[in-house]
Amino acid sequence: MILTVTLNTALDITYRVRSLRPHASHRVSEVVERPGGKGVNVARVLAALGHEVTLTGFAGGPTGEVLREALASTPGPVVDALLPVSGATRRTIAVVDELTGDTTQLNEPGPQITPAEWGTFLDRYDALVRGASAVALCGSLPPGVPVGAYANLVRTARSAGVPVLLDTSGEPLRRGVAARPDVIKPNADELAELTGSHEPLRATQDARRRGAGAVVASLGAQGLLALTPEGRWRAVPPVPEHGNPTGAGDAAVAGLLSGLLDQLPWPDRLIRAVALSAATVRSPAAGDFDRAAYEKLLAQVSVTAA
Repeated sequence: MILTVTLNTALDITYRVRSLRPHASHRVSEVVERPGGKGVNVARVLAALGHEVTLTGFAGGPTGEVLREALASTPGPVVDALLPVSGATRRTIAVVDELTGDTTQLNEPGPQITPAEWGTFLDRYDALVRGASAVALCGSLPPGVPVGAYANLVRTARSAGVPVLLDTSGEPLRRGVAARPDVIKPNADELAELTGSHEPLRATQDARRRGAGAVVASLGAQGLLALTPEGRWRAVPPVPEHGNPTGAGDAAVAGLLSGLLDQLPWPDRLIRAVALSAATVRSPAAGDFDRAAYEKLLAQVSVTAA
């Protein structure tokens, strides 16, 4: 079982409009709602790949109920272990411009988590991680959760002998890296914020020195740059993708974890991650991926030594 942690779950709402213009009214051609938050997206992709997944985190209020109901009706081996909280789960709004393919994203902050709720979560996480084959810690922290939360969760996974991947940003990432996660997956901006370097190769080296076992950096259209104990690689899609990027990085996380459990060498893990990420951009709904595109892209992603 793979455990994915989403402390700041969300209901992802995608609006499609013909052309997005500031200061104008728009007719929405399509609305799609689905459970969201980075770890939820990771769980969905892993389940679609055939893995057993348990997702945990927080859910509360009317939006949290909608999220739970949607998860219950989602096909695939995803088990919902979300903890009920008094605050309301956030919504994220993605507005897709059909003319340009660009997406505008609006993210709410999330519910206020009480100390008692955080303590209850820690107990649940400790029990779940002992039965996991890998753990993904993903996304932002809702208000009230300690900034060192991910460092705490990384240490718990490591003490249980479970590989852990961390995908967050800012101070939670800085503190989490010091706890020595097996893999981190920042994007270029998050990596630069962590290390102070805007040169990706130098920044990945710095991030490893800070404690990460392996660093896989998302570089947008330039694919992934990976620095691992086994070597250094760059993996790129055949062409730049245009569409809805929501969940593309989460699909890459799913690909990395899937490759880890399948005991693939690092270059093949990166191919899977890039193919899933690109196929997610092609999908009309946030956090989903185009299966046919994924199967085709597996043979088209190039991996070279960096």
